[in-house]
Parts: sequence; structure tokens; C-alpha cells
Amino acid sequence: MTEVINHQRGARKHVFALFVFVAVCFGVASTGALFPPDEWFRSLTRPSFAPPDWLFGPVWSMLYLMIAISGWLVFTSNSSGQKRTAMMMFGIQLILNAVWSAIFFGLHQPGWALVEIAMLWIAIVCTILLFRRHSKLAAALLMPYLAWVSFAAVLNYGFWSLN
Repeated sequence: MTEVINHQRGARKHVFALFVFVAVCFGVASTGALFPPDEWFRSLTRPSFAPPDWLFGPVWSMLYLMIAISGWLVFTSNSSGQKRTAMMMFGIQLILNAVWSAIFFGLHQPGWALVEIAMLWIAIVCTILLFRRHSKLAAALLMPYLAWVSFAAVLNYGFWSLN
């Protein structure tokens, strides 16, 4: 009986941790709302390959959910090793993710945003490599995020070079 109770407590802790990861990731997502596209952005020359603005919300929502699940998988994994380092890198990439909108949309600095997104890209790669040691699924869940940030970096460069 004690084993069943302990298992249920462990399961509740895991579910609670998942909710925390989702809340944190969508909290990061909400920072973008502090810096919405404004007149300055609408006045920029858009790269020919820029997708419609409505596409970004659904894509980022799916990516943030995948990022949250990825972090949760590593956090709750039974693996030993440098889990703390992996989680610290996870936090760093989330911070860099949040800062990009402030630089690009808030400060109207696409050049500096390009530098920052390069740092974000490196942080995501490091997170994937560190997460892979703990969960191959967690690492795989971050691959679409890396692909989208790669595209976003090219798009950022397009805005910077055209304006």
C-alpha cells in the first residue's frame, strides 16, 4: 500500500512539474506581447520570403509547448550526470528567447537582434546536446524550435539588410 501511495505522490509531482514548465514557457511567450509589431515594423521593407504575420502565433504556441515538454522530460528523468547544467542552459535559452522581441520590436534594433538571435541559436544547440544525454526525445522535441529560430535568424537578417 505504501508503494502505491508513493507512486501516486510521484505521479502528482511529475504532473505539477509539467504544469510549471508549461507556465514558464508560455510566460516567456507572453513577453512578446509587451513588444507587439508597431508602425515602425509595418514601415519596414519585408523580405520576399517573410510569412504572413498571423502564422507566428500558432507556430510559436506549438513550439513553446514542445519546449516545455522537453524541459520537463529532462527535469523528471532518472538520468544522472550534468542535469543541472542542462537545466541551466534551458533557462539561458529561454531568457535569450524572451529578450529578442524587446531588442527587435521594442528597441527597433534589427542588427542587435541579429546578434542576439545568433546567441539564442547557439544556446538552443547547446541545450539539445545537453538534453540528449538525458532524453533523446527531449532533444528531438527541440529540433523544430532550432529550425524555426534558424529561419527567424534568416528573416531577421533580411529585415536588417533591407532596412
